[in-house]
Amino acid sequence: MLRHFRASFVILLLMTVLLGLAYPLAMTGAARALFPAQAAGSLIERDGKVVGSALIGQNFADDRYFQGRPSATTDTDPKDPTKTVPAPYNAANSAGSNLGPTSKALVDRVKEDVERLGGAANKPVPGDLVTTSGSGLDPHISPAAAAWQVARVAKARNLPEAEVQKLVAQHTMGRELGVLGESRVNVLKLNLALDALPKR
Repeated sequence: MLRHFRASFVILLLMTVLLGLAYPLAMTGAARALFPAQAAGSLIERDGKVVGSALIGQNFADDRYFQGRPSATTDTDPKDPTKTVPAPYNAANSAGSNLGPTSKALVDRVKEDVERLGGAANKPVPGDLVTTSGSGLDPHISPAAAAWQVARVAKARNLPEAEVQKLVAQHTMGRELGVLGESRVNVLKLNLALDALPKR
């Protein structure tokens, strides 16, 4: 009987070392060697300081910047730990709102967002500017959502619309391998490119 326990223990120990230590360390090493930027979190630096990640959205409210998708992430209310408060792009609490199309709260929030953005019958707001993603952290918007904001950003920065539209086109990424996903624009990278333009 002791012989059976010894064999089980040896196998457990071997599998723990192999699959719990050796394999993860080997994969981490391979990732760092083959994809160093991605393995480090796809961090974006500006003037030697990390300003964000290409994989996590940020909350831009100023008219001088392109805005991303709304975020449904929350955090604990500091005044009442039994409640939550909105905390846009909170990477520690990634989640969607879980509200369905028949939810009054969702419909009211979308209507408020459309009004805040200034949507009109002749210029409807693209859906991704008023709907949250499943993670609440999506850093991308569609080219249509970026184009919809060009006039506002150009006016706030006193730039020709054509120049801002050109910047959007330069930062529009196509489908992965030509077939996977949709065309998209990384909001943080686009806004950093805007800030890098010569002052006017």
